[in-house]
Amino acid sequence: MKKIELDDFAQQLPDKMPVSVIMEKRPSDNAWVDFTFTAVGVVSGDVSQDGQARKIHQQDGIQQYLYPGLSVQLYVDECESYYHNLMSPKPGCYIVAAEAEDDNEIPKPYLVSLSFDEVHAYLEGDEHVYAVEIPPELYKWTEAFVLTHYVAVKKTKRKLKNWKNQPQENTQ
Repeated sequence: MKKIELDDFAQQLPDKMPVSVIMEKRPSDNAWVDFTFTAVGVVSGDVSQDGQARKIHQQDGIQQYLYPGLSVQLYVDECESYYHNLMSPKPGCYIVAAEAEDDNEIPKPYLVSLSFDEVHAYLEGDEHVYAVEIPPELYKWTEAFVLTHYVAVKKTKRKLKNWKNQPQENTQ
């Protein structure tokens, strides 16, 4: 995989990057649930040969699957959310997954985002959202995107008008 440098974006900064998601299935200690599922990580770059999910690791009942063919899309109007994500103590990459029909199947990821705001909307819709550590390549790419497009605007508080001193209009 080619290493991404900030200087590479001097001419054209891409707004989309291919990624793959690693999901994990492990036996549960809970009597009501057979397995628990979680996202383990995100791999940047296109690693798919056929676009199908495949098992990449199995040990002691724990199985890990690689889901290729996804991408992270950055939008200029979400720059503030990307900025706050990058400045947080633990910058994250967020995976939204569709619930499987069978309780023993892994939820299938269909969206990878770096925006707090976008992911929050999915959380309010009761979707499965997993947070993982952001890979260094995605961090650098997002940082370059934010530095290119984001201009911080100081928040100002509106001053309330004194309605008592306003002239009244005749409504007749």
